[in-house]
Order: sequence, then structure tokens, then C-alpha cells
Amino acid sequence: MGYALGRLDLRRWRTADALRLVQAHSDPDMVYQGGIVDRATALDWIGRVADLDNGHVYAVADADDHPVGCVGVTNIDRHQVGWTWYWTLAEIRGQGVARDALRALADWAHHDAGLYRLELGHRLGNPASCGVAGSAGFLAEGVERHRLAYDGTRYDVERHARLASDPLTPPSRPVTISV
Repeated sequence: MGYALGRLDLRRWRTADALRLVQAHSDPDMVYQGGIVDRATALDWIGRVADLDNGHVYAVADADDHPVGCVGVTNIDRHQVGWTWYWTLAEIRGQGVARDALRALADWAHHDAGLYRLELGHRLGNPASCGVAGSAGFLAEGVERHRLAYDGTRYDVERHARLASDPLTPPSRPVTISV
């Protein structure tokens, strides 16, 4: 399937997107990203992220409104700090979609949602995610030893953050946010 990546829209996930979520999570690189294994678990996840008390989760949709990824800021605390995260479909990785979606989300989170600090983390063995974080203005702050555990194995995580006062390069393509 070809994707119209000339512009992106960050929008709410819809029940009609459930099979796209299942497809995305069948990628071996996505196995630990939310536990979505079938349409029922996808619908459950969509319901849970639809109206979070302390966060915002958006589908990253192409110009034809096909979800090609996800970006979110969750676990927002009383200090105006939020945890950001992102993923894209395997077939569009390396095309700047995650970078542009994260840049747009960061701009919105800092200026419209009133968050001062955005944090994210990635396993040390994930240079692509590190590249996305850096290209969206998130500065590396250090390594959290054995932060994550999957299938009995512990993984170190590199923590990144950006402040509302940090310079932010705009996305390289138009990105709208439909809240």
C-alpha cells in the first residue's frame, strides 16, 4: 500500500483503525508496545486512550487519513511534565514521519497544553528511536540502568527531554493536530 506522506494529521484513534493497529503490532519491533494482538485488544486499547485523564494519544494519519503511526504525551504530572512516545509502521520508517509528528506534538504540548518538560526514553539498542528524539529537539540526559524488563531480560534506557524554552525546528511537512 502506498501512503500519502506529504502532510500528516495527528487525530484521535477510531474503532475503524483497529485492524491497522493489529497490523502495526504484528511487527517484531512492536511486540512490547501495548499488547495489541487482535481486533479485540486493539478496540480495548482505542477505548482506553480515547479519554485519558493525564494524557493525549494520537494516530498519525497520512493525507488519505490512513494511520501510519502513533504519538502521545501521557503520565502528565502536577509539575507540567509529560512522557512522550511514538511509533510508525515498519514500511514508512526512515521517512521522517515520527520526527515530524513528534515535533508537532512537542510544539502543541508546550504551547497549547501548557507542559514545560517532555521526557522520553528508548532502549540503548535502538539508534533509530534515538535519532527521532534528537531530531525533534530532545536532549540526551543519561542512561537508566536496567529500566525496562521484557521476557525476563532487563534493558538499559537512554532518557531524553526537551523544555518549553528549547529551540524547536518545525516539521518538514505540514502537520495538523485535531484535538
